[in-house]
Amino acid sequence: MRAWRAAAAGLSALAIFGLGGCGGAGPDQDPGSGTGESAGAVSGSVTVFAAASLTESFTTIGEQFEAAHPGTTVTFNFGGSSGLATQINEGAPADVFASASPKNLVTGAGPPAVFARNQLVIAVAKGNPAGVTGLAGLSRAGLKVALCAEAVPCGAAANTVIEAAGVAVTPVTLEQDVKAALSKLKLGEVDAALVYRTDAKASAADVDAVEFPESAEAVNDYPIVVLNGARNPAGARAFVDYVLSGEGTKVLTGAGFQAP
Repeated sequence: MRAWRAAAAGLSALAIFGLGGCGGAGPDQDPGSGTGESAGAVSGSVTVFAAASLTESFTTIGEQFEAAHPGTTVTFNFGGSSGLATQINEGAPADVFASASPKNLVTGAGPPAVFARNQLVIAVAKGNPAGVTGLAGLSRAGLKVALCAEAVPCGAAANTVIEAAGVAVTPVTLEQDVKAALSKLKLGEVDAALVYRTDAKASAADVDAVEFPESAEAVNDYPIVVLNGARNPAGARAFVDYVLSGEGTKVLTGAGFQAP
């Protein structure tokens, strides 16, 4: 399986789902079975554009999907959801789109299905040397904080929780996806980063996660959709079915996502 990551572009552009069209799992399919009615015919390449926070879990799901459907190859493009939506709207070839928020979606797609939920934590270096205990600590003078850019879901969620807490946070950097924000912490360039719980868990060897109650104010729903222009619609539908299946849910909850 090949996984590649494109740089996010045109983050100011937001799009919405077109709920009509031919994509998506039909009513005669069982989303929880892991196999659509076309499962026996599934083959070829399936290109999936997915939020950066799905990197670890979707890589595993892709490997499992390929094993369940010999002859298939899943290719991923991971990045900021709004940048990926812009790429798709500008004609980038893709079969499936999985976003970290319903607000960063695309035109020309079948009905979306929410497959997971996620929320923020404060990621700090192992042992929490900066002594961060909550959002209020991020306003401390001299503390370097990384946030995601507001155009991407992790940045929008960060703004929501910061406003809910009534604190003033001045980040030293605004990153185009959650992995980039976490990377700033791992490199020692910042003292803390607001990232998804799942990303902190995936990097537990390098960072600690500080939970905070305001994160409940911005729980992100993750929708997935088959694109109308999919070059492999049968493979795309089968992949979406697999994500929604018990096997896919097991991988996602194991990574720290919440069930929808």
